[in-house]
Amino acid sequence: MSTVEEAEQAVEMFHRYDVNGRLLTVNKAAPRGARPERPAREFEPSFRIYVGNLPWQVDDARLEQVFSEHGKVLSGRVVYDRETGRSRGFGFVTMATQTEVDDAIAALDGQDLDGRAIRVNVAEERPRRASF
Repeated sequence: MSTVEEAEQAVEMFHRYDVNGRLLTVNKAAPRGARPERPAREFEPSFRIYVGNLPWQVDDARLEQVFSEHGKVLSGRVVYDRETGRSRGFGFVTMATQTEVDDAIAALDGQDLDGRAIRVNVAEERPRRASF
């Protein structure tokens, strides 16, 4: 844009504009060299569990079913390879409380699930990877 007014008009016109079912985010860029101030991120306690050595046929629903016997499951997700669509053999489960996390780990680590001994432990928090 050649003027501030044009930029503001573009933001007003195209912010939250629907393109094929996806909403655009349009805002003004910070001047070169300036770092926009971001509010400090606050993290809520996470009750995520890593589940490894999953059988290839286990899906999200089956993962949630197995863990629901040990408390309230907020989510269960098997990780799939982007290119092949096949399970990568591990996933994550989020429980409602720390007690439920501890109970599920104690009860399920090393147990047989469809012929494989699954590994169950607390998921490590990792920073998000940059997308290219």
